[in-house]
Amino acid sequence: MPGNSHTRRAALLLAMVILIGLLHLLTPGHDLFFHDTYRRLSYFPIVLGGLWFGLRGGLILALLSSIAFTPHLLLYLGRPLESYLSELTEILLYIGAGTLTGFIAGREKKTREQYRLTSEKLEQSYTRLHRQTQELLTAEEHLAEAQKISALGQLSASLAHEIKNPLASIRGTAEILRDDFPPGHPKHEFVEILAKESDRLHRTVDEILGFARPQAKGRNNREPLVRIVDRVQALLARQLKDKAITFSVSGDKIDQEPLVESDAMTQVLLNIILNAHDAVPVGGKINLLSQTAPGGYTLTICDNGPGITTELREKIFEPFISAREGGTGLGLVISRKIIEAQGGTLTLAEPEDNGACFIIFLPDSSEVSTARGETSI
Repeated sequence: MPGNSHTRRAALLLAMVILIGLLHLLTPGHDLFFHDTYRRLSYFPIVLGGLWFGLRGGLILALLSSIAFTPHLLLYLGRPLESYLSELTEILLYIGAGTLTGFIAGREKKTREQYRLTSEKLEQSYTRLHRQTQELLTAEEHLAEAQKISALGQLSASLAHEIKNPLASIRGTAEILRDDFPPGHPKHEFVEILAKESDRLHRTVDEILGFARPQAKGRNNREPLVRIVDRVQALLARQLKDKAITFSVSGDKIDQEPLVESDAMTQVLLNIILNAHDAVPVGGKINLLSQTAPGGYTLTICDNGPGITTELREKIFEPFISAREGGTGLGLVISRKIIEAQGGTLTLAEPEDNGACFIIFLPDSSEVSTARGETSI
């Protein structure tokens, strides 16, 4: 510690002064060579006192060295005045050496302190500038995303009018043709293609509209999560059967909790499971694992498809990024927005085997209510 270091230095200097004084006192007066050596040794504690303790330390050590020099002065009593004054001048040199060394050391210490303070201010300025730069870059990214969403919103209004209405007519026509060309007819396959492509285009338009539309944070149509999982499983039963995909639900049994927004959560599960459906091969597997977690619940959806490349994993939740050919790259973006609107998270996890794995965390319903400032009566 600095205090202990100063104490040890002060004790060392005092010991040096006392030792030099004792040498003057114990050395016979006729040994002038030794006395001259001792008085020159006195400059060492004086200079060190000035360097270590500044002007005050230099003067104190000069005074103590002068006192230690007194036995040497006694040797000149009775001699010519010039000899006595010559030795007395040594005391003035002690004081001068202590003053000069202490003054220079003090100035150097002050300058060093100023440099330190300046360095700290520069480091703080650099840290603040770096943080502000990061905030600026983040703001620019958000602005670019907002501009993209704004432009997409304008496009969505046009799409809703120009595509959805004619698309409904095409879908209706396909239904009529399906009655005229039942299974087994040579043209039935083309009618099915027309119907499926109409549905696919309809979903694409809905995804674009859903991306541009802000997610509501209300509590309308809330029901237990287990009921929504059962509904999604029923909705996808035919599509899963067509590819002979095994869809399993396992884990903790969640009965009444959490209560989630029905339509929004259904859309999230459909988006993720349909992505898995498109990715896995015929006879593939999709598993939904439900688990309780601190403060809420998790749903882990994994498949045994080809998985997601390392490059794509870093951008999987960005708009218009898709691992599926012909995909809009908006399904996962919309799903994350929906989950975050309910206070949860949607993340991509590392699968144990091949395939892709997504984890949905949903907070406990009571915690969501508290966070939104809602009370029950």
